[in-house]
Amino acid sequence: MIDENLKVLISYRLRQADESLKAGKTLLKERLYNSAVNRAYYAMFYAVLALLASEKRETSKHSGAISLFDKEYVKTGIFPKGLSKWLHNAFDLRQRSDYTVSYEPSAEETEETLNRAVSFVQQVGERLKAKMEEKER
Repeated sequence: MIDENLKVLISYRLRQADESLKAGKTLLKERLYNSAVNRAYYAMFYAVLALLASEKRETSKHSGAISLFDKEYVKTGIFPKGLSKWLHNAFDLRQRSDYTVSYEPSAEETEETLNRAVSFVQQVGERLKAKMEEKER
């Protein structure tokens, strides 16, 4: 049986991911590429935090969350290496977009990052759903 507080936390993180994706899509339509990339990355980050919560693990640092995702979910074969690459690329692009003066990602880069974030969140969500159902048995 899974703890009710844990369910609430996982659900909250997944809602954050979904909201970030919706915001990212709106920002992309408005050609606000820096902000759209930021939201795409955060959608992935929140999905990773939901995964970590499901294992009763947590970190407040982005590098720690990414590292744990790679170690616990990619190196073990739960998720393909491509998802790790997407997460790392989104993180790097977000860093450049948020902190490099006069840098703006292209429309294509932004759209690709957002599409990858949608797929990433979907795959993590499916994994969590299966895991939660298994723990409920």
